[in-house]
Amino acid sequence: MAVLKVLVIDDEPGIRSGVIRILRDFHVTYPFMDEDYTFELIEAPTGEDGIEKIENDKPDIILLDNKLPGIQGVDVLEYIHTKKYDIVVAMITSYASLDVAIRATRDGATDFIPKPFTPQELKSSIENITKQLYLRRITRRLTVEGKQIRYQFLSVLSHELKAPLNAIEGYLRMMQGKEMGDRIDDYADQIDRSLQRIQGMRNLIMDLLDFTKIRLEKKEGRIQPVDLAEVARGAIVTVQPYAIQMEVTINLEIRSGAIINADPADMEIIFNNLVSNAVKYNKVGGRADITIDSKDNEVVISFSDTGIGIKNSDLENLFTEFVRIKNDKTRNITGSGLGLSIVKKVVQLYFGTISVESTPDVGTVFTVRLPKKPVTIS
Repeated sequence: MAVLKVLVIDDEPGIRSGVIRILRDFHVTYPFMDEDYTFELIEAPTGEDGIEKIENDKPDIILLDNKLPGIQGVDVLEYIHTKKYDIVVAMITSYASLDVAIRATRDGATDFIPKPFTPQELKSSIENITKQLYLRRITRRLTVEGKQIRYQFLSVLSHELKAPLNAIEGYLRMMQGKEMGDRIDDYADQIDRSLQRIQGMRNLIMDLLDFTKIRLEKKEGRIQPVDLAEVARGAIVTVQPYAIQMEVTINLEIRSGAIINADPADMEIIFNNLVSNAVKYNKVGGRADITIDSKDNEVVISFSDTGIGIKNSDLENLFTEFVRIKNDKTRNITGSGLGLSIVKKVVQLYFGTISVESTPDVGTVFTVRLPKKPVTIS
């Protein structure tokens, strides 16, 4: 069995001893994990003692009270965030306010456990935290350990589809039992949440299919002349309903006709993702401009938006698999974190390049350059 160190930072001895008692013989297992996880418990009564334990014992998980003598829990969380430690933190407090929750979430808290809690509530939270920690560490290994770990992570993501399915089932059972009332209007919120989860699962499945396809499928026999203007128009039609909802105007400018030899499905992946992002990360009433230009040896496609933009510090990991930029402006935007990594891999298959320029609160421009000469894709 693997062992995870859990540090409990709380000034109440009863809370610390209760957590230790509940988790002492507890273990976590998931079908995709190589082994079960057990827990080594460490405790600290103050934030200062907690920081000392963090430095000396290197815990994997921290259960952190906010109301502490001396420095507060959010200050400890900020310390962990600043140090960029690989630690999953759950706030365990009865004093949480909206401001505390926002600050804690910003600095990396992944869960909130209200006092008082039952043993089952604590165990459920630890199960979820253990899964998150496992996924985070698998993600970091993807870039250095090759395809075997990569496909293992895909199986993990498939397993993650169970969570929204369970939520939808719960809502349906509420409706079946008429727990909220006898009228369909009584369940409008549950219906909306179910539809959101279904859309999220659909997006994830499509991204996984694209991700797998560009790695496993052979391209022989499917390379043909592709009119990129037609592909662009198709992508615009697909995203138009959402653009209308966002009041985003989409403009397509064909400066020079562009036909390249490619697999049409690959070109659709590029345009569907980048046109969708130009709308999804835009502002209400914004504008998205797609420009196609043909040079002597290459085609240049620009995807420009007047959206929320991207900070320079986030640009470095923008094309990394399973990475999503999280901030106050993106928290309600769904996505798998695969779209841009898929686009980059498709572009590279055709010996092209993709670059990005962005200014927060001004907008973003993605530029794709694809050679016009025939290429062999294998």
